[in-house]
Amino acid sequence: MYIKRYTIASLILIALVGWYVQAYVSQDTTAIEVFGVSLPSLPIAIWVIVPLVILYISSVFHMAFYSMLSSFKLRKYDKDYEKVIDAIADAYLAKDERKHIYKTPRYQLLGSIIDNTTLFPNSSLNMSTQNEKLDAVLKVIQDIKNGEIVELKKYGLKPGNALVIQNDRNRYKKGDITADNILNHVQNHDDTLVKEAYADLVKTAPLSKIEQHKSFLTKESLFDILARINADENTLAISNEVLISFIKVLDLDAKDLIKISSTLSTTMIPEQRMKLFEILSETREDAIEARMFTLFDLEMLAPANDLLQNTQDDEYLNFKAYSALKECGKNFNINLFI
Repeated sequence: MYIKRYTIASLILIALVGWYVQAYVSQDTTAIEVFGVSLPSLPIAIWVIVPLVILYISSVFHMAFYSMLSSFKLRKYDKDYEKVIDAIADAYLAKDERKHIYKTPRYQLLGSIIDNTTLFPNSSLNMSTQNEKLDAVLKVIQDIKNGEIVELKKYGLKPGNALVIQNDRNRYKKGDITADNILNHVQNHDDTLVKEAYADLVKTAPLSKIEQHKSFLTKESLFDILARINADENTLAISNEVLISFIKVLDLDAKDLIKISSTLSTTMIPEQRMKLFEILSETREDAIEARMFTLFDLEMLAPANDLLQNTQDDEYLNFKAYSALKECGKNFNINLFI
């Protein structure tokens, strides 16, 4: 019951009782003694409504007290509801560390479940949940998916967050940040984006830049670099020492080294190519096959056969077969034997 309505109804009742007593019961006056204290002489109607007034005042205080308690309780529910909204927003954003404290048992279970769940909004939400905070988060997610650049600092997401990674990629694609920016501040970016930036860098950057960030070199990037040697565009002039330093960064096997030699067959001058694999074969055994391939590919049969003569009978049988066929006047592509 609303206190205002209760007050109006009570005053009407008190007035009616006082009027009825005054009009139909007695118009006399009387004095009352309470705890030895004589009170003034008042009409009987007044003395009748005094208890009603006291009852009214007491009941108002009673209702006000419990109304205040109820208000505090409702305020807890309202605060917990806002925390649930925050928890849902954090789940949409896929935050790593989520821990919301709830004051009401009703929300504790729901909040705990949300805090340990990642939510993926679907298109049916249409970015309209009737909640301003959630709508803003959904719009951010949708914009990032659409390739737009979004300000994410206020959400406190870590560099490894999927949305941060995609947003950084959007910035990179739109030219808001360059490959140099990313590679010079790798601690602020995900490894996949750093490698992507380096893969793009090696296609056009000068050799000094490529060497500066060679720790991010991949096999694909290495072959992009090899393709630029003596190319018509974005030409690179690379010494064998630099190439060997690139090769050492990667975990390459014999097949990879042969593929490198095959790639260099169209870009590098023969003398440098032979010298490269001669140096490599002196420090790593798995480069011997690549050296043999290089010599046979360049029709340097005598040096290749000299290498084969210093091997065991059961070693490098494919190259020995190729050499035997060449001696018989048979011409086959060396690539068929690797």
